[in-house]
Amino acid sequence: MRIVATIPDPMRMRVQARTEDGHPIEMDTDPPDGDGAAAGPREALLAALAGCTAMDVASILRKKREVPGRYEIVVEAEAAEEHPQVFTHIVVEHHVDASVAAEPLRRSIELSATRYCPVSAMLSRAVEIEHRYRIAGGASVVVAVTGPQGRRTP
Repeated sequence: MRIVATIPDPMRMRVQARTEDGHPIEMDTDPPDGDGAAAGPREALLAALAGCTAMDVASILRKKREVPGRYEIVVEAEAAEEHPQVFTHIVVEHHVDASVAAEPLRRSIELSATRYCPVSAMLSRAVEIEHRYRIAGGASVVVAVTGPQGRRTP
């Protein structure tokens, strides 16, 4: 895997990156150093986590014939105040409608969090990640907690 990133204008902080297949990825920072016209690198990292687990869970649910009509991932992170302001805690919450049963959803999230999602596995080496779900606006249910201390399930 290879990414090439350039800063077209060294006076601004916008980064234009391309994957080896040519897919563009843009990142920026807030003013005054940037224009705030794209996600920052840490936001892009959280988006990668959301995308990785969403693809896993959707694929596993499809194999279980449990396809939600609505599926959304919400990722929230806390960061240290001192530089380099690393993430200290991340919560990944899967929101689905009532068309999906709780047990297949729970198991799909557990498999993504503990076996399949490489972004989650890499981040878990440095930060604790809570993996949760919420069906049709109901209560938030913890599926697993992964992190430097290993994996826990409730």
